[in-house]
Amino acid sequence: MTVKTVAMLTAGGLAPCLSSAVGGLIERYSQVAPDVRIIAYLDGYAGLLTGRSVEVTPAVREQAHLLHQHGGSPIGNSRVKLTNVADCVRRGLVQEGQDPLHVAAEQLTKDGVDVLHTIGGDDTNTTAADLAAYLHENAYELTVVGLPKTIDNDVVPIRQSLGAWTAAEQGSIFAQNIIAEHSSNPRMLIVHEVMGRNCGWLTAETARRYHQWVGEQRFVEGFGNDPRCWDVHAVFVPEDHIDLKAEAARLKTVMDEIGCVNIFLSEGAGVADIVEEMKAAGEDVPIDPFGHVQIDKINPGAWFAKQFAALVGAEKTMVQKSGYFSRSAASNDEDLALIKRCTDLAVDSALAGVSGVVGQDEEQGDELRAIEFPRIKGHKKFDTSVAWFTELKASLGQG
Repeated sequence: MTVKTVAMLTAGGLAPCLSSAVGGLIERYSQVAPDVRIIAYLDGYAGLLTGRSVEVTPAVREQAHLLHQHGGSPIGNSRVKLTNVADCVRRGLVQEGQDPLHVAAEQLTKDGVDVLHTIGGDDTNTTAADLAAYLHENAYELTVVGLPKTIDNDVVPIRQSLGAWTAAEQGSIFAQNIIAEHSSNPRMLIVHEVMGRNCGWLTAETARRYHQWVGEQRFVEGFGNDPRCWDVHAVFVPEDHIDLKAEAARLKTVMDEIGCVNIFLSEGAGVADIVEEMKAAGEDVPIDPFGHVQIDKINPGAWFAKQFAALVGAEKTMVQKSGYFSRSAASNDEDLALIKRCTDLAVDSALAGVSGVVGQDEEQGDELRAIEFPRIKGHKKFDTSVAWFTELKASLGQG
């Protein structure tokens, strides 16, 4: 297959890899196929449906390396599911009676696109798979090569999603300031809510990095700044059952002894309990276009803070969320190295006509390859039995 025009889009929530992934794709094409035309659809699938795109000019190619220095997405994101017709109509992306898949196919045909790169999570890439299948059924062949972007690190069967390492590092940096608030009031309860709907990896890794940072600090002996006050006292993830009474009893002992409690909470932990409580109270549970509970609207951090505050005898409670701070960062060195490997292979796969999502395939010995779209799924669970996590919890006194 001769590739003449390549398109790319970024979709879903932000992650500390989008700008760098866009830059990496441009750099690789400029290196190995400089005559290939590159366009970028603006605001993800919303731009594809409405025909809004920008050309990657020679000037952009020359400056693509600068994209590695920034967070966010240079071409914009949105949350659009092409198979959710009602939502696309409601948002004015298609007209009543139109099929979004058909509208997207027509736009790709009009633009003469041979390859589409989608940079996003499982929803983004499975939507791309739906689009590729639709095009194939209608005699238009399109190579679709995705890149896995999710700070939750929850895409099956991918070992490490782009941006997740950076998000954990940034969450630790966020906590380094927020947890200093333990000194602002006696008997202080701080809940650090970390992103992670179904997977606790990011919360666990953020807590691990923060705990390591505390261990590296020097404090004035006998003059406040007790290292125990700076540390994590509990880590709650969706994969573990939370025994509120048992944990509250343990944490009350911590509160009585050192005067504060610091909890790292995955936003998805306990969501089922909160939803049931809302339904029992006759409240509507907010749902997004993908059918997910809108976690930011049900506020798990505040719910848990309310439960624990009374049980541990907190005088003051603070809930802080690091998600938007973390996900908007520029990629760190760990992620930059992984992004480079993935974008290089993504371009090489595209030029060879091989579709899939590029990542380390856990089911094939962690080989970096274009993983077949039917095998891509979301909601990969964090393995709470891994040694580093069990050791972390043991060091915190959390069983």
